[in-house]
Amino acid sequence: MKSWPHQNLTDLPQCLTGPSAWLGKDMARNTQAWLYRLTTEDIVDLEKAANSFLSLGIDVGEITKETFPLTTFLPHIDRLSKTLLRGVGVEVLRGLNISNYSQKFTAAIFCGLGSHIGRARSQNSDGHILGHVRDVGADANDPNSRIYQTCDRQTFHTDSADVVGLVCIRKAKEGGRSLLVSAETIYNRMKAERPDLLEKLFDPIATDRRGEIPEGEKPFMEIPVLSWNQGYLTVFYQRQYIDSAQRFSEAMKLTPKHIEALDMFDTLANDPNLYFGMQLEPGDMQWVYNHSQLHDRAGFLDWPTPTKRRHLMRLWLSMPDDRPLPEYYKQRYGSIEIGNRGGIITKETKLYAPLD
Repeated sequence: MKSWPHQNLTDLPQCLTGPSAWLGKDMARNTQAWLYRLTTEDIVDLEKAANSFLSLGIDVGEITKETFPLTTFLPHIDRLSKTLLRGVGVEVLRGLNISNYSQKFTAAIFCGLGSHIGRARSQNSDGHILGHVRDVGADANDPNSRIYQTCDRQTFHTDSADVVGLVCIRKAKEGGRSLLVSAETIYNRMKAERPDLLEKLFDPIATDRRGEIPEGEKPFMEIPVLSWNQGYLTVFYQRQYIDSAQRFSEAMKLTPKHIEALDMFDTLANDPNLYFGMQLEPGDMQWVYNHSQLHDRAGFLDWPTPTKRRHLMRLWLSMPDDRPLPEYYKQRYGSIEIGNRGGIITKETKLYAPLD
């Protein structure tokens, strides 16, 4: 079995500092660190750009920053990008009254704004750059299902892109809060309390591809949960997919020490002092930097009427001026070229943006 070389851990920092090594209890108290309320001028600029794009009569999947021409909101996009890459790593834009919009108009604003932040990436083997997050009755225990297509609690995880964007169309009848935790803060706690377990998270660990297998690749990846590369700590994690990868005979088997390390990682991620949550309201757009933090979603009870059920649209973005990624990330990202990486690409993939 081919395995990626173990990382050199001799230069791991004793403690990571900086704005992305936050505590959830502090973020919950200080909403100004991550919540931006759109002004009337901001909304006018976004709506004007959406109308301009839609007048072209082209597919939302083909939107670019040139075809979504912003003016007064551009300075905030620059601040937002810096917040994601160099700051706390999350921002929510609030204030759009989408009850006045068609779904296509909302998608145009969301994807158009995304085009100014980065380059959209495919979220599945069908080439969808605009994903739809809702309960379609998938079985959370099926090793080939996607957990976001259920109403179950997800667990803290990362996605396969630099940035994950969500826009809330409708919220559930009850529950469904968005949860975030800093991987750097988890690292600091494990470094201080159990450095022996922390080291196991830098080993190459098998993660299930859940049936979406690029040509010539194995049905699983071997990527460490944590990577230390050129001065950056980067996280890659989905515990259910790590566990289900153990079904493959050729996958690296988890030792008791690996399992203990993964369990501690999960326990810390779910520490109320470390994570925080928010309820996304209709029109809210959440942007999360995938390399420094993990996200989750609480379970929810949905409305019985199909037209009222919880629905979010999702973007995966590759950002310019981003951090370098280790070579072994090519297993998931295809390319590690900054600004042109991430997503799920198979032989049949053709990019487009489904509105339904």
